[in-house]
Amino acid sequence: MAVQNPVLDKAALDALFQEARTHNAWLDKPVEDAVLRQLYELAKMAPTAMNTQPVRLVFVKSREGKERLKPALSPGNVDKTMNAPVTVIVAWDTEFYEKMPKLFPARDAKTQLLGMPVEARNKMALTNGTLQGGYLILAARALGLDCGPMAGFDNAKVDAAFFPDGKWKSNFLLNVGYGDPAKLFPRNPRLDFDEACRFE
Repeated sequence: MAVQNPVLDKAALDALFQEARTHNAWLDKPVEDAVLRQLYELAKMAPTAMNTQPVRLVFVKSREGKERLKPALSPGNVDKTMNAPVTVIVAWDTEFYEKMPKLFPARDAKTQLLGMPVEARNKMALTNGTLQGGYLILAARALGLDCGPMAGFDNAKVDAAFFPDGKWKSNFLLNVGYGDPAKLFPRNPRLDFDEACRFE
C-alpha cells in the first residue's frame, strides 16, 4: 500500500519558500564544517537524470580561498562574497560518467553516456548540476542557513584558479551563512499563476 508523503506545515513552507530571502549581508557567525557536510548529505538525495549527480562543490571558507576567488567577481559581488562565511562554487564534472558504476549499478550507464556526443553529455551534466544547485539552496534553508546565489563572475577565472585540470567547470556561486535581516531589500513581486502557467 502506497504511503502518501506528509504535507509540510506552514513553518516549514515559510522557511523554505514563503519567508526565505536572498541575502547579501551576513552576521559574523561561522558555518561549521559539520553543517556543510550535513548540507551535502541532504542535497545529494534529490533526483537527477539516471542518478548522474554531476554537481561538484567547493566550500570556500578560508581567507586565502576568498582572495583566489576575488579577482573573478564582478564589482557588485565583491563585498558580500568576501564577507560571507562560505562561498560555494557550484560546479559540474565533465567526467561525471566515471562515477556511474557506483551510481547506477543496474546497467552499464558509463558506456551509454560515453556513446553520447560530447555536447549532449555536457548539457546533461550542466542541467542536472544546476538542478542540484537548487536542491542545495533548499537544503541550506532547511538547516537554518541563508543563501545568496550569484552569476556575476568570470567563469574562466574561477576555473583557472580552482580547477586547473579542466575536469570541473563552474556553474554559479552561492554565498551561505546567517543573513543579516536588517539589511534585506524589499521583496520584489512574483508572477501570478495565470502569467506563468497554463493547463493543457
